[in-house]
Amino acid sequence: MKQPPVIVVQLIHILGPMKGEIQEFVDPVITIGRHPSCHLRFPADLTTISRKHAEIIREGNQFKLVDHSTNGTYVNGKRITETYLKNGDVLTFAEEGGPKVSFLTQVKEMPAEMPEIKVAPPPPPPPPPPPPRREGRPEPLPRTPEVKPRYTPPDIPRQEEIFVQPVKANLVIQYGPTLRSFKQLPITIGKNPRCDFKIEHPAVLDQHAQIFFTQGQYWIKDLTGKGLLRINRQPVSIQAPLKLNDDLSLSPEGPAFRFIGEGRLVEAMEPSIETPPRTPSSGKEESPPEKPGDKPSPKSSSFFKKIFNF
Repeated sequence: MKQPPVIVVQLIHILGPMKGEIQEFVDPVITIGRHPSCHLRFPADLTTISRKHAEIIREGNQFKLVDHSTNGTYVNGKRITETYLKNGDVLTFAEEGGPKVSFLTQVKEMPAEMPEIKVAPPPPPPPPPPPPRREGRPEPLPRTPEVKPRYTPPDIPRQEEIFVQPVKANLVIQYGPTLRSFKQLPITIGKNPRCDFKIEHPAVLDQHAQIFFTQGQYWIKDLTGKGLLRINRQPVSIQAPLKLNDDLSLSPEGPAFRFIGEGRLVEAMEPSIETPPRTPSSGKEESPPEKPGDKPSPKSSSFFKKIFNF
């Protein structure tokens, strides 16, 4: 039997002492400030933040932000006393230039707890009977010549390019201070001003990559013709699906992103050289395809640089 769904509040730090961290909460009231009891606790020397600065209160399926501070709390640049939050709102604590977070929510279905069933180990098999004793010296068995199997290299299937069609699907990309959302795919990424998402980076070409949605999944296509794209540090030949928590690099020199589900792509730190590569994405995957709006698992993570959202 399924338990009621749990709504997880995700606060992604865009600016401030915890920049790049992502915190997740399921509490009915989330307190924010410098006091040690606060859920979101800022350093004690950050005196622009009040000890009990603000709180986020769950009311049914809505979340209300209430300000208790001296220097104010802002939502999307507007000072508030209290207001209901929606996905993608940017919260600023104290004056402009203070700590800034992005507000997101996720719904997770909690599986029913199954009772633990202890199964007794099977009894050990009986010992084999002793071989019959033979009189005299046994004759040696004839040796069969060893036949070494011939090595046949596996057939590597040639990946065919997927025909891309326009489709309505949500996509959010965060890179540095830029946060862009799209309602229709495909979109192009590159240095050219005509690209849907322009990135100024020495390793990014004019027409660098394309993100599209097909077969129930988000995909990325390499438009460079040089195989610059990497997913989990493995090159992308033509295109590849984006799976939850995939690390995407537009080139070996960056910039780097992480796909955190629901069509959300956030800037991430480049993985260190010592880090072993994770299994690359492929055109065929055993996990069920992601649909627009699929929910990622609510694990705390603090390896992103910044974030965006719908």
